[in-house]
Amino acid sequence: MDSDKISFPFKNTLPEVNLAAAAALEAGRAINKIYHGNFSVSRKADGSPVSEADLESNKIICEILSSFGYPILSEENKDDKSRLTAKRVWIVDPLDGTEEFIKQISDFTVMIGLVEGNLPIAGVIYQPVGDILYVAQKGQGAYFMQYGRWEKFAVNAKADLMRVKALMSRNHLSKEEKIFLKELGISEFSQLGSCLKAIEIAKGNADIYFTFSDKLKQWDTCASYILLKEAGGKMTDMLGNDILYNVEKVNHQDGILAANSLISRKVTEEYKKFIINNYETIK
Repeated sequence: MDSDKISFPFKNTLPEVNLAAAAALEAGRAINKIYHGNFSVSRKADGSPVSEADLESNKIICEILSSFGYPILSEENKDDKSRLTAKRVWIVDPLDGTEEFIKQISDFTVMIGLVEGNLPIAGVIYQPVGDILYVAQKGQGAYFMQYGRWEKFAVNAKADLMRVKALMSRNHLSKEEKIFLKELGISEFSQLGSCLKAIEIAKGNADIYFTFSDKLKQWDTCASYILLKEAGGKMTDMLGNDILYNVEKVNHQDGILAANSLISRKVTEEYKKFIINNYETIK
């Protein structure tokens, strides 16, 4: 996919979308090259893995995005708190799904979100394996391009929790989350890596994803938040509160819930009951 030849499906495409797509595609090409060769992996201070591809992707993205002069909050950069006073901020995960990448599983992406007023207004996600580009812009809808053709996203309108298709984390599914799935009446679920869970919900191929964890950070969800919202879906914390970006704490303190609005409301109601009965276990 050549970023110079892309014509976006929006009426008034933000110049930031063009830039973010160029950055994501160039970073994705570098990731793919590393993915199909021998690469190094190290550990951060918190024990999480970081690969050669994470760092190379981050370097490419930050160099390209810096031309706009906006602060960049990235997983691989030291957090510069001066971003908190900026009108617009880039929020970047240069390689979402590092564990999948290391295991040679194709569930990894490049994520770039643009935030204004604590909420995402545009998002670009690129899936190097498969050469799929996902884009969303506030008020303009959400789309993906594969094989040179744009298709629009739309969540489905399921409201019956007994009939939903759930997607859960491949690497971080907890015992408590499995119990809650059963209490919701969801007996079967699939596991998927990176932001592809939210993407599948946005496409209408799945119905719900959630996590109780407070370890997800703003860069893990920013681009997929606007993608899901523009597809008619909803991303909140587990209590039903909207998620704010470019705030001081980078962690999402009360988990993440992605679904359509009908399911989302039901799940948050059940979760509030569940957390009262299982508070000590969850926290």
